[in-house]
Amino acid sequence: MQGVPIKVACAGIDRCFERYYRRGPRRRPVKIDFCEADVLDVFDEWGRAVGIPSSLQSSGVSPQSPSLQSPGPRHSLPAHLERVVLRLTEARANGVIGPAFDPLIDRAAAELDAARVKAGGLRGEARQAVIARLTALDADLLEAAQAALDEPARLENARAADEELSAFRAGMTPDAFADARQRAIARLVRERLHLPQIAY
Repeated sequence: MQGVPIKVACAGIDRCFERYYRRGPRRRPVKIDFCEADVLDVFDEWGRAVGIPSSLQSSGVSPQSPSLQSPGPRHSLPAHLERVVLRLTEARANGVIGPAFDPLIDRAAAELDAARVKAGGLRGEARQAVIARLTALDADLLEAAQAALDEPARLENARAADEELSAFRAGMTPDAFADARQRAIARLVRERLHLPQIAY
């Protein structure tokens, strides 16, 4: 698993352990050797989030390749919106985010209500309009989240992003690296504040 950032590997190991012990106490502790599949899954998710697929280091896929495009969401638009509103509301209730996020939560809730009204689901231009609004709302969320962080936290995120991408930087163009770095920082901001991705 050479090239997997240490934080990504730890997240995969945590996922494996959580699933193993979810069913209750076990007679034997899980061995870390059995976590490889979860680590690779998390690595793949991280690669899609920042624009670097797990195959880049072995197959020489260009960072500009269409294969870098994230696959479409696996869930329906209303289900996606429901999870977004739930996670934003939880973050607000837990005090992770403050009153500055209330208008964003209200906008996400309004989109959810509008999507629910359409019994047959959104189609065509109406659906694309909602997706465009969600993309804009996601950008607003990240902007508010960045503003909510203090300077040490922002610098820490930037350093962490650089560390995560260090193994791939040599094979990327400056523009591709800048884009991946921006996306990696955005992912770290979401992780720090427990924020969902609103864009669909």
